[in-house]
Amino acid sequence: MIRPTTSRDMTTLNVLLLFPIMGLALGWLPVEDWESGNVTTSGGALECVCSVFLPDSIFPADRVQHMQQVTTDLRLEVEIQMNKLVHYGGKLDVFLAELTELTVRVAMLQSSADNYIKLDFEMLRIELREFEALVSQLRDSLNSSSPLFDSLYTEIRNMTLIVNQLENYDKNNLDVIRIEFAKLQRKLEECQKEEEIFKPDVGNCNHTGIMSFSKPTVIQVNAHLNPGYQYGGWGKDSKPVRGFESMYWYGAYSRPNVYEFYLYSSYDKLIQRSSFTHHGLPQGYEGTGNNYVVHGNTIYYQAANPFRMSKLNLTSSVYSHSQMSKASERFTYTYSPSQYLDFSADEKGLWVIYATEEGKGKMVIAKIDEKSFGIEDEWNTNSYKPRVGNAFMVCGVMYATRPKDLNTEEIYYAYDTKTKEEKYMSIPLQKFQEKIINLHYNPTDQRLYMYNNGYYVSYNVRFNKE
Repeated sequence: MIRPTTSRDMTTLNVLLLFPIMGLALGWLPVEDWESGNVTTSGGALECVCSVFLPDSIFPADRVQHMQQVTTDLRLEVEIQMNKLVHYGGKLDVFLAELTELTVRVAMLQSSADNYIKLDFEMLRIELREFEALVSQLRDSLNSSSPLFDSLYTEIRNMTLIVNQLENYDKNNLDVIRIEFAKLQRKLEECQKEEEIFKPDVGNCNHTGIMSFSKPTVIQVNAHLNPGYQYGGWGKDSKPVRGFESMYWYGAYSRPNVYEFYLYSSYDKLIQRSSFTHHGLPQGYEGTGNNYVVHGNTIYYQAANPFRMSKLNLTSSVYSHSQMSKASERFTYTYSPSQYLDFSADEKGLWVIYATEEGKGKMVIAKIDEKSFGIEDEWNTNSYKPRVGNAFMVCGVMYATRPKDLNTEEIYYAYDTKTKEEKYMSIPLQKFQEKIINLHYNPTDQRLYMYNNGYYVSYNVRFNKE
């Protein structure tokens, strides 16, 4: 049975039928009792009680109308914002792709700046500013923030910092490179000037003698990597045989003895101390003093006991000897003991310089006959050997040095074997260190080779042109 409906009940049902939205808005409120009005099933098994409270005042139709207008306005605003989102979302996809490409470019700069020949940092900064403005515009248009926008914004700022750092790094590097390049350019200009000044005219003697020397070129310490090996020599073959034009030789010892030589196939091998041929002098063939040279693939050196000239053919390993009855074993050079025979080679051939008892220590120049290994001619000079640092031959002229100070040797005396004229001069020769042990001229490149306290040193020679 259903309870009869009262007039108040009808009012409620009418309201619910006419204004279902308001019914939803006001809601149903379950209560224990509603003026004893119950709804009961016919079987009485289940009983539901519902109630609606309506104020006694007049229904607010104006408020419902306002709410409907607000709902319409919100719907339009949502559509506008959705259209914006679609519009900017399309752009966002494009810019996100470009941002990915830009990220790759910056990553390339970070990993290796060499990938860019010219770094256009300003263009990178402009692109990054555009991305930053886009993200800000999107965030402001949507009047909200999101993890995506925040992440993009942070990434762009970080990339901007990276670009600035790379630009500063690159600028600093460019500054350093410019400085180093300027130094190299100056060195190149100096080398070019020096090359013009010291332009070799190999094989010719169309000059009136030495004018000056270049600054010393210090190659490196000897092949033993030991500055304690103060006695020795190095250089090139002054008359190379075919196939050995690039050969260099070297020998060094801790005492003024001669017992081994090293041959290198090229200058690079000498510097690298690799691929050498070793020649050890057997017992009875050892030498003393260190003014030896390699001429015609043969080493010429001073034998120790008995005192004599000796030579070793580097191809056949055959030794030959020649007595020097006039040479004294009492007069040696300033820097080194036991240098009684000084071998030298130039454009005119092979020479040996020594002093005699008869000449009271004055130096004698002797021309060696290479075939017979004997003396073919001699010239007496007025240069006292114990005051001489070292000597060498150029175009038949002997040049003698003497110490000027710790860093300078001076060419002070010259004797021309062709004219038999001597003259005094003062041509400075800058030294790397004080002692000169082996000093000789090589006609194949017109350079002076010095063994200077265990170091390889060389000079370009400039001549007075006729």
